[in-house]
Amino acid sequence: MQQNLFVYNTLSRKKELFEPLNAPHVGMYVCGPTVYSDVHLGNCRTYISFDLMFRYLTAIGYKVRYVRNVTDAGHLEGDAGDEGEDKIAKKAKLAQLEPMEIVQKYTVGFRDVMKVLNNLPPSIEPTATGHIIEQIEMVKVILEKGYAYEVDGTIYFDVEKYNKSQDYGVLSGRNLEDLMNNTRALGGQQEKRGKLDFALWIKAKPEHLMKWPSPWGIGFPGWHLECSAMSQKYLGSHFDIHGGGLDLVPTHHTNEIAQNVACCGTNPATYWVHTNMLTVNGQKMSKSLGNSFLPHELFSGENSILNKGYSPMTVRFFMLQAHYRSTLDFGNEAMEASEKGFKRLMNAFALLTDGLKASATTEVEIAPLLERCYAAMNDDFNSPVLIAELFEASRIINSVYDGKMKIDAANLEQLTTLMNTFVVDVLGLQNEQAANDDLPKVLNFVVDLRSGAKANKDYATSDKIRDGLSQIGFQLKDSKEGTTWSKA
Repeated sequence: MQQNLFVYNTLSRKKELFEPLNAPHVGMYVCGPTVYSDVHLGNCRTYISFDLMFRYLTAIGYKVRYVRNVTDAGHLEGDAGDEGEDKIAKKAKLAQLEPMEIVQKYTVGFRDVMKVLNNLPPSIEPTATGHIIEQIEMVKVILEKGYAYEVDGTIYFDVEKYNKSQDYGVLSGRNLEDLMNNTRALGGQQEKRGKLDFALWIKAKPEHLMKWPSPWGIGFPGWHLECSAMSQKYLGSHFDIHGGGLDLVPTHHTNEIAQNVACCGTNPATYWVHTNMLTVNGQKMSKSLGNSFLPHELFSGENSILNKGYSPMTVRFFMLQAHYRSTLDFGNEAMEASEKGFKRLMNAFALLTDGLKASATTEVEIAPLLERCYAAMNDDFNSPVLIAELFEASRIINSVYDGKMKIDAANLEQLTTLMNTFVVDVLGLQNEQAANDDLPKVLNFVVDLRSGAKANKDYATSDKIRDGLSQIGFQLKDSKEGTTWSKA
């Protein structure tokens, strides 16, 4: 089915018809995590959003090469990413570990969370440290073309010179004068010619842990450079979609465009796509405000902000209920509503999967509903409107199951296709009850452990098991025949 997909382009500030450079092939690059700490929920929201786009593009017939990098070096603490101490090296010093131990720990943790949330892995997941050579070569070209300068082994991008022939603020919509006025003084970086100049390659101090040889001495790449080098290597100098969080627009993505134009003569992407932030009860999530929590805390409920834990699929459903360009506000009431909505959708899907009976006649036509589902996703990946249409599909399923509505074989087949395509393939939702088929075996095993503890008069362990099961919603009942469990 040919689809006219419209995508909101940050570059033009409007929705545009999606026309890939080399259809049916699509190149998509998304800025990945800096792996010095646990992935936070704002990151999860961003990657679920791009997983939705990846899934939908694939569902409508495109062959997508999805590249998402891992920043394992070069991201410094300053707002611009090239001032202060390297985030990973700093964590390594504090933990008295090798930097790559920090990288390994948090990369594995990030991938585990992505898997739990049912995000598909990207086609390629390159690392900054694995592409030092490509970054050095890109710096060489930018220097040769006169858009950078060296100061004692550090290479800076000359923003003012670049802006004479190009629009440095093309993505953010701000002119250079405004940017200059809103940028603090050089402070500690007096060797820079201009306040907006940023480091392509940074001279390493003797104590710096992560450093490599270069034509300019021992150093390490600037944070912005890695994405330009890796997107160019795997997708070419110009590709279809570049994405990330909205917070990357003013600096990181603005600098990526400047680097790419200076090196290759072209803006790297046709469509720049950005996700909005996640807030908590109307406030930005922040450790200083005491309102931040990690994905595993959301799943377990082990945080004072949370009334209880929520399953990964409930979390995914909650995030997809808001459009990716809208601010998503977390609250216990919103999560509980999403939990009910998710269960309602998946219960209807289970009825369909178990098999509805087709009639000789039909009282419902599925084709218009199917068209509306595609129309929702074709309108800039509008998942909340899609979910509303899927609730209409659920209503039809329940009505047919209850004998209140008839549906013939052709429409039932279309309904099945619709639900499989949009619930499973596009939204990436899973029936968690089906995933928990082994739960009775696990609970019986735990009950047997408790019975053994009681037989050995280890009442402390016996009580601990009983109380622990009670806390997660399972009650035990002791009788002469043995112990049984039930859902509270």
